[in-house]
Amino acid sequence: MTDKIRVRFAPSPTGHLHIGGARTALFNWLFARRSNGTFILRIEDTDTTRSTDEYIEAIIEGMKWLGLDWDEGPFRQTDRFDIYRSYADKLVKEGRAYYCYCSPEELETRRKESMAQGRPLKYNGKCRDLKEPVPGIQPVVRFRMPVEGQTVVDDLIKGRVSFENEQLDDLIILRSDNTPTYNLTVVVDDVDMKITHVIRGDDHLNNTPKQIQLYNAFGYPVPKFAHLPMILGSDKARLSKRHGATSVMAYYELGYLPEALVNYLVRLGWSYGDQEVFTRDELVEYFSFENVGKAAAVFNPEKLLWLNSQYIINSSPERLAGLVMPFLEKGGIIEKGQGMDMRWLSRAVGTLRERSKTLLELANSLRYFIAEEIEFIEKAKDKFLNEKSRDLLAALKEALASVPEFSHDELEKVFKSVVEKHGVKLKDLAQPVRVAMTGGTESPGIFDVLEVLGKEKTIGRLERAIKEIV
Repeated sequence: MTDKIRVRFAPSPTGHLHIGGARTALFNWLFARRSNGTFILRIEDTDTTRSTDEYIEAIIEGMKWLGLDWDEGPFRQTDRFDIYRSYADKLVKEGRAYYCYCSPEELETRRKESMAQGRPLKYNGKCRDLKEPVPGIQPVVRFRMPVEGQTVVDDLIKGRVSFENEQLDDLIILRSDNTPTYNLTVVVDDVDMKITHVIRGDDHLNNTPKQIQLYNAFGYPVPKFAHLPMILGSDKARLSKRHGATSVMAYYELGYLPEALVNYLVRLGWSYGDQEVFTRDELVEYFSFENVGKAAAVFNPEKLLWLNSQYIINSSPERLAGLVMPFLEKGGIIEKGQGMDMRWLSRAVGTLRERSKTLLELANSLRYFIAEEIEFIEKAKDKFLNEKSRDLLAALKEALASVPEFSHDELEKVFKSVVEKHGVKLKDLAQPVRVAMTGGTESPGIFDVLEVLGKEKTIGRLERAIKEIV
């Protein structure tokens, strides 16, 4: 085994990259980058009935969006079937594996008998010492597990975990159609790829003693294992679709920033003091298994949303303007391929980023800045666009026509002069203007809104608002 740390993320392409898989990929990536090691992407696609190229692309898309770059791969197990068979044949020749001719029906009958008698649900070894093949039956290949002693896993997170060998099954490593099974392929791949550390979810812990015995049978060093605690929903059940979005790219569609999701995922089971928000460089510097907890982590959508809002607030308006463009197109706020003045859009975004928790929210908030005509919320219109505000809006429109510079400070002066002249409070003018500009009663500071809208659009919207008052 090499001295250099080599880890792998090995998803099955039977679905999109989900939250649990993304966290496993992230912990592998961080460990590799922290130790100047190698991060390998391996696609475990031996389940040919459920694996698809579309899901492989979706996994790769999710990895790229999260910024989890790999050093080798992606490798596909379906390209390596001959290699797995050669390893299985080697075990048979050495007497460490054997042909089993028991039919599925026979095995099912024995399983039911074992259940009824309270015995372990494991193969009874009928074909273990069979000398001659059974004609007319295509056998499976079973690995000969030790029947005495213990198999011990010294886990980097869970500590020492012992398994009684008498409880372990003679697992099938080649099916009757000559296709390899998971426990064989994963060990062969980890051997061939010189994997030093296997970092994965603790739902794989029960596979580990079987895999350790396979390493021993092949005569290869056993890698170090780190089994990550499960991720649970708020009801403490295993995280699933009923708890909300579980696909990584679903969070892209909802307008989350990749660095916010990365920051949140790493905190599901790992901590560094009381720090909540990390740069990527800090995550690489601080990450270690010593700070990964043994208990299951609970996924909290509200916490993720808060974290995303922090990243939006701290992103530059220029960057957010670029990121929000696809959401403007998808929401029909601009036409696909429509050009935008990105400097102007950045200014508009700058007024809204502290009020937007997601890029989707930001896009919807930009609607009134971009639209040629806004829609009034009836309640806001009835309350603020009335006889009382008509004269104020008309006076403001007249005053704005001669403003030399449409800036925050100049606009503030104009507003003050209008309210002083009419003997009203600033809010008596500001709120009708806000409805006239945005259609509703919530927006950034009114002077910032007008500055971004510009003189022509502002005066046009004031004229329309005045006409609305009958």
